[in-house]
Amino acid sequence: LASPETSVSVSAHNAAVGLAKAPGCTGPWEKFCFGLDASTLQERLFVSEENVDGFLGTVLCPSFCSQSALESQPLIEVLDVTEDRIQIRLK
Repeated sequence: LASPETSVSVSAHNAAVGLAKAPGCTGPWEKFCFGLDASTLQERLFVSEENVDGFLGTVLCPSFCSQSALESQPLIEVLDVTEDRIQIRLK
């Protein structure tokens, strides 16, 4: 993390933490953890094609599905992610 670029904004009903990657660190973040202390951390995934595919793979087809069932699964593609919306295409 790049500490000078991080920020915190707190209101009566919300808190936001802005994080910035250190110079030289590239690629999207896959997940983050939050909580009151290290023993109570909760993990959350960022929206990406890989994370959406992984989530839907576990929800739509549990571990007992056959290979042919896996091959017939829909293709999920994350097209756009903004603060206002997430655009996902299903094939």
